Amino acid sequence: MTSRAGVPQRTDARGARRGASASAVLRAVLDEGPIARSTIARRTGLSAAAVTGHTAELARLGLLHELAEPEPRGRVGRPHVPVDLDTGRHVAGALHLAVHHATVALLDLRGNVLVQHEEPHDGLAAEDLLARAAEILDDLVLGHAPDREPLGLGVATGGWVDRASGTVVEHPLLGWRNVPVRDLLAGSTGLAVEVDGHARALVHAERLFGHPRARDSVVQLFTGNVVDAAFATGAGVHHGPRSAAGAVAHLPVDGSTEPCRCGRTGCLEAAVSEGTLGRKAAENGLIARPDFPELLALAESGHSAAIRLFHDRARLVGQAAALLLEVLNPAVLVVVDRSVTRVPGCLPIIRDEVRDRARCADPAETVVGTSFPGTELATAGGAVLLDVLYEDPLGPLLTGLSRAS
Repeated sequence: MTSRAGVPQRTDARGARRGASASAVLRAVLDEGPIARSTIARRTGLSAAAVTGHTAELARLGLLHELAEPEPRGRVGRPHVPVDLDTGRHVAGALHLAVHHATVALLDLRGNVLVQHEEPHDGLAAEDLLARAAEILDDLVLGHAPDREPLGLGVATGGWVDRASGTVVEHPLLGWRNVPVRDLLAGSTGLAVEVDGHARALVHAERLFGHPRARDSVVQLFTGNVVDAAFATGAGVHHGPRSAAGAVAHLPVDGSTEPCRCGRTGCLEAAVSEGTLGRKAAENGLIARPDFPELLALAESGHSAAIRLFHDRARLVGQAAALLLEVLNPAVLVVVDRSVTRVPGCLPIIRDEVRDRARCADPAETVVGTSFPGTELATAGGAVLLDVLYEDPLGPLLTGLSRAS
């Protein structure tokens, strides 16, 4: 793999302006490609000369390519040759760290998951888990993209993640504290590594590749073993000091007496986490041992008692969604929850709670499921890196890569 380690931020104003203009061009192609340069100029407000210069530079970096020139049809002058993303030259590495397993994947420039691998990791220390993930990533590149250049590695996980330092500050369910994920993975892979919380990562994914209204403003509510949230407006994703924004695990919900690790009862994560639901199902004799995927499959098969557990949980998730909508009033709220896409009735129940508790004109339009069902974890990891690329395609991520190649 290419020798890289960490991506510094731009400090020169002129370079930042060029990067912003190139970003506008690349995003126009992402949204509408194949697209003519003249159309890019109209969409972005850039001059024709600027668009020509940027498309040439982005093509040199392997991000864009010209399509085959069309046959002339009696028209005088050079035909408009469209450009599109070059999805065959680079891949983005992705790593999502969940409580019981890691997902390692490769994505193309459009955020499509090319391949993903799920690796159980219960009992592995942080350093051993990250080393194993690096090995799997190398195998995926060699086995599935041997002729493509890795752009780097994006890492997403729950808990408190400081994006600036690439550190997992605290992840109670993993037992991690101040783990330097970026430094460890950069050392073992030789790639540029970007790290962020998975809810923020999925906000980036929605804004780049998903729901069209997410670019106006969006809240992401992630409910798995970890429960957290993220918020973005047109200006970007909100991180807060040391990237601590989005902690909703201890948000109180009505109707739950589930004890929380904080010492209180009725906290959101304790009430609705996948671990809690799996344990309740085992206690009720629905499954032999606490196992959320088994419970989910049981509900999908139509088992009424399993479905009731998910519906009761959806009402609690709906309370949290309503509160977030009241406080932040986004154009769209995305619920990332495996039951939303797989258990009938869960999303309507969440919307009903929102309708009863929040000033929301149309919950059916505002409260939606993820744009990436089945690949949300892989997409989260890849989006951490691809967000950096689309924010400044002329920045250190690719220019450093081209120097090292």
